[in-house]
Amino acid sequence: MHVPDGFFNAATSVSAGVVAAAGVTVCLRGARRELDDRTAPMAGLVAAFIFAVQMLNFPVAAGTSGHLLGGALAAILVGPYTGVLCMAVVLLVQGVFFADGGLTALGINITIMGIVTVLVGWGVFRLVTGLSRGRVAVAAFLAALVSVPASALAFTLLFWIGGTAPIEVGAVAAAMGGVHVLIGIGEALITAVTVSAVLAVRPDLVYGARGLAKPLVLRGAEGTSTTVGGQEPAAAPGRLKPFLLGGVGLTLVLAGVVSFFASSSPDGLEAVAENKGFLGQATDHLVTWGLADYGEVGGIPVGVAGIIGVGLVLLIAGAVAYAARGRDAAKV
Repeated sequence: MHVPDGFFNAATSVSAGVVAAAGVTVCLRGARRELDDRTAPMAGLVAAFIFAVQMLNFPVAAGTSGHLLGGALAAILVGPYTGVLCMAVVLLVQGVFFADGGLTALGINITIMGIVTVLVGWGVFRLVTGLSRGRVAVAAFLAALVSVPASALAFTLLFWIGGTAPIEVGAVAAAMGGVHVLIGIGEALITAVTVSAVLAVRPDLVYGARGLAKPLVLRGAEGTSTTVGGQEPAAAPGRLKPFLLGGVGLTLVLAGVVSFFASSSPDGLEAVAENKGFLGQATDHLVTWGLADYGEVGGIPVGVAGIIGVGLVLLIAGAVAYAARGRDAAKV
């Protein structure tokens, strides 16, 4: 759903940029409560994983494809504040280095693909875990499922307000919502499987699962009882490095190998824009160097471009996470 240059007028683009900058600023402060020396590397890995999986377009219907947005996944794994930071880094790297999403539309993309998906996804996740007695995988599935059409409808509203072409807002909302519900199903499956996998291996690294475990009560022979636990599983520093290395390895395989098999069909936004007659408003991207369009401009294999992107996102997101962690976090 990466919005290209030319879709929005200057006033809307600037306004969205202000909203995005304000949101990122708030999240830089809020992330102090979510990050420490143990979880900061996890934030870098999550951002790199989202970048890699976003390259893997999957077919949805009638020559249309979709890909992971990742806001709900990021919020569940590393927290909502850190999740917004991860999404902002991914979208920045995609726009600047790969011409994926316009530079003038960066604020739009961070707002609808980052802030909206994280807020909606995290809200649904918290609601469902409260109602389902902590069923994290179910909550993750529903959070991701709802976050994608919410993002699509946010785009429709903004385009109705400040788009460069007139639209029938009802028709575009129905088209965007319909195709992105289908994309949301794919996103929900990816999110639920990923969260479940991390829970199985390192539950202490799933931010959304903290505090959900019920305490174990041991009852003695004379009716006495002792409460054990009740907090998230303790960290296992000795096993953190292998987990991170394994995660990076999987991410590199996805970006470097699986990306060759991604669907080449237009994504949901592009398909709707073409069908509703406003795709022609898109203008050429300012980035024309070798990595543009994931190597297509420079003749670089998509897998090589993907590996370079994973490295960039991992370094930048990791650095941002370390810088944003709380002052006392270094002592953890």
